[in-house]
Amino acid sequence: MNQGRTIFSQLISFLPDWEFRRCVERYQGDLRLRGLSCWDQYLAMVFALLTYRESLRDIKACLRSLQGKLYHLGFRGKVVRSTPTDANESGDWRIFADFAYRLIATARRLYVQEPMGVDLDECLYARDSTTSDLCLKLFPWARFRRRKAAVKMHTLLHLRGNIPTFIR
Repeated sequence: MNQGRTIFSQLISFLPDWEFRRCVERYQGDLRLRGLSCWDQYLAMVFALLTYRESLRDIKACLRSLQGKLYHLGFRGKVVRSTPTDANESGDWRIFADFAYRLIATARRLYVQEPMGVDLDECLYARDSTTSDLCLKLFPWARFRRRKAAVKMHTLLHLRGNIPTFIR
């Protein structure tokens, strides 16, 4: 029987949780909380990403099947059927955006000496624009064409380490 920590909790231990708490305090994310805390919501989304979950229903089903092990994965609150949905609807997205930019800044410091394959003294950037299709009935605010919805993401990529510098 395994007596150590799960791989997921070992991966999460590399994240600066004190930085995340600062982001939560800045936007008062846990102030009027009814469901998941911001940290538990973040863990649920990271877990979904790492386990290739495809929908919110899939995330909920997977987390419910692991209900007895969630504490060992790093979750502190109880994940019931509607809490991930409620947390995504009412949570402040700026908390996660700030934390992402903090992680990007940390990664950029780690890759400062990484070779690019091109002998340049200056920084080299690549710009990318990606369009993600959405269902028009579910996202009427994202009208892209007459019968289609979409969102567009612009990314500026620092080629030393392939780290995003700017995302909009």
